[in-house]
Amino acid sequence: MKISFHQISLVVMAVAMSFSCSLGVSAQQLRAENIDEVVKAMTLEEKCHMVLGRGMHFNDEAKFPGTAGSTFSVNRLGIPETYCADSQQGLRMSATRAWDHHDYYPTDFVASMTLASTWDREAAFKVGKGIGNEVREFGLDWILSPAMNLIRNPLCGRNHEYYSEDPYLSGTIAADYVKGVQSEGTAACPKHFVANNQETNRNNNISQVSQRALREIYLKAFEIMVKESDPWTIMTSYNKLNGPYAVQNGELLTTIVRDEWGWKGMFVSDWNAGDDAVAAMLAGNDMLQPGQDKQYKAIYEAAKSGKLPMEVLDANVKRILEYVVKTHNFKGYKYSNEPDLKAHAQVVREVGADGIVLLKNSGILPLAGKRVALFGCTSYDWISGGSGFGGTSVGHYTVSLVEGMRSAGYEVYKPLIRTYTQHIAAEEKRLFPNGRPPFSLMPPARADEKQFTADELNAAIEGSDVAIISLGRKSGEAADRSEADFYLKEGEKQLIKAVSEAYHAKGKQVVVLLDICSPIDVASWQNQIDALVCTWQGGQESGFSLADVLSGKVNPSGKLPMTFQNKYGDAYADKNFPSNVDDKTLGAMFMWGYNKDQAPKERKPQANIDYTNYEEDIYVGYRYFDSFGKSVAYPFGFGLSYTTFGYDNLKVTEANGVFTVKVDVKNTGSKAGRNVVELFVAAPNSKKANKPEKELRNYAKTKLLQPGQTETITMQVKTEDLASFNEKASAWKTDAGVYTFMICSSANDVEAKATAKVKAWTKKVNNVMKPNVKLNLLKR
Repeated sequence: MKISFHQISLVVMAVAMSFSCSLGVSAQQLRAENIDEVVKAMTLEEKCHMVLGRGMHFNDEAKFPGTAGSTFSVNRLGIPETYCADSQQGLRMSATRAWDHHDYYPTDFVASMTLASTWDREAAFKVGKGIGNEVREFGLDWILSPAMNLIRNPLCGRNHEYYSEDPYLSGTIAADYVKGVQSEGTAACPKHFVANNQETNRNNNISQVSQRALREIYLKAFEIMVKESDPWTIMTSYNKLNGPYAVQNGELLTTIVRDEWGWKGMFVSDWNAGDDAVAAMLAGNDMLQPGQDKQYKAIYEAAKSGKLPMEVLDANVKRILEYVVKTHNFKGYKYSNEPDLKAHAQVVREVGADGIVLLKNSGILPLAGKRVALFGCTSYDWISGGSGFGGTSVGHYTVSLVEGMRSAGYEVYKPLIRTYTQHIAAEEKRLFPNGRPPFSLMPPARADEKQFTADELNAAIEGSDVAIISLGRKSGEAADRSEADFYLKEGEKQLIKAVSEAYHAKGKQVVVLLDICSPIDVASWQNQIDALVCTWQGGQESGFSLADVLSGKVNPSGKLPMTFQNKYGDAYADKNFPSNVDDKTLGAMFMWGYNKDQAPKERKPQANIDYTNYEEDIYVGYRYFDSFGKSVAYPFGFGLSYTTFGYDNLKVTEANGVFTVKVDVKNTGSKAGRNVVELFVAAPNSKKANKPEKELRNYAKTKLLQPGQTETITMQVKTEDLASFNEKASAWKTDAGVYTFMICSSANDVEAKATAKVKAWTKKVNNVMKPNVKLNLLKR
């Protein structure tokens, strides 16, 4: 058996510790108040091990099998091992363990887009708290979430983990998720820092971004989250950013985050990110996961030679120990392995329903008829979340659409159940002749749609009052979706056309459900149907959540956290994204450890694979469509209700640079419902100043308003919140002038507006993170 240098050093350490104990030498025992003394008491070997992880826990004999890894322990100093787990949607770990009759099924919470679509900070806190509690009660310390990169393009493979195209919405939802996690004494780990907006060649791609876009768009989401929630840890990303790897970029990690933002937590790398362990330490990335022999050797030799100053290594170790002393394992928490799964399931059901977005409704919803025919493979193979380590956790069930509709009192047309069960089974055999793989970073293929004869459709029409067609899309890390996946497949088109024509000919209507991971084309076909519901992916209670909305038990209040464009290519960013890359293994390269010998041979760098120029600059999502007058299928912030709302008495007042916005929101319809109030602000002379037409600056969600009931909503915006980044001055600047405050029901629908005079404001920052190439940036 080959013995590694890493293993030899551990044996030497164990012998040394045993010798010191036999001599009766007492060592400092770690406490929250003596961390500096403990760092001084550590040997160089111990420090070099402390900044590395201890591998991933994939084997059956691990303490917590199926989890992401752990931190180094030093027993003689009272430093315990702490444990981390992956997944944005809940704790990811093995559901069963060797020689153990118990099961360890965690809750499969809602996907990120579903949570963001609630536009509800309280919902984000509840989900974070539930996940933090399960981490605690299952014996771990640290959850590697939330993922909160900006949705720059609808085809990014990890969009299901991300919240929004807008930094304010992303940052605030993430902040309350973090607060919820950490309220349980569990460490949160916002990621992937930063500009990790594609999976293609993710370990080597250089994101090339202007200082302004980086500050206003990509860093802003993290800045909001950091300042509002103070996460204990942050994970750096795989990609390079304006030159160096993010994990090895001192201007990014130290100058901006520590010096400017004042954050004092622990940076940890994404698993096997970067190619220079010493550079990562010097940059301020405190821990490298999951830890490699060559990283230990490099750090040890650099520390001995002085290339890695001891004060830098000590600072890395100190921040790690500051994390350790907060953890459950350090405090000796006696975990139960029995979190309140029923209570968490109720949270999933409620948040899943609140995150559903009603896009179109001819009046058919809520459903009055009690007989439904469910078409589409997804209706019988519901997708609760994405794949990969950040995807859906190993939940023990997903409530089906069939069960959900039946629970709400609907009669589901049985012949279609039998037909689809047989069809999906046949497709499984065709697609996976050797059996479906148990785990994949990238989502496996899904069944093609079944087509129906006229007789079969006529029978379904006779046996139902309404047709419901479900369309599904699933994505995962390590590969981006293709442009073709943005559009309907031929079988899906044919199914919608055939069902719609047949039902309409009999005077009956058709509803389409979008069980999707990211926006798709709806503009080309939605005129054929009567209602369109974006369900996103709602976790284990999906069927119940959806039935609650379709039946009217819950009035839909979700709003889109990103734009649905008419066709792919409409967004300016689309031309700088790898939408048609043949080699779908590029994203998975070096996942298990970077090896330069395995790297592709030298070749001419390819756009959007080896480097991606963010030429759209600040004009991401609605900022582009709105500012350049481009039509969309559904705008950012859009979502219908079963009732209507009115807005009155908008007032904006100012005191000490803080603008207080008040507006009365009245339920003017006939059903009780909640409403999202979106506050956009437009700067004076925005086109001349090359600023977006308007930007989201705050939002709020009403309580459940009964018909005729009014609630006064209050929101605040600071003068500094209105600032843009001036690259020449390397400063945030709010120009003096008259600003327009708009209450909106979407980025395209202004319900009320008022103006206010704003004084100039400036804050100088460090002139760092310049792109290493000249970018051809979009301007108004």
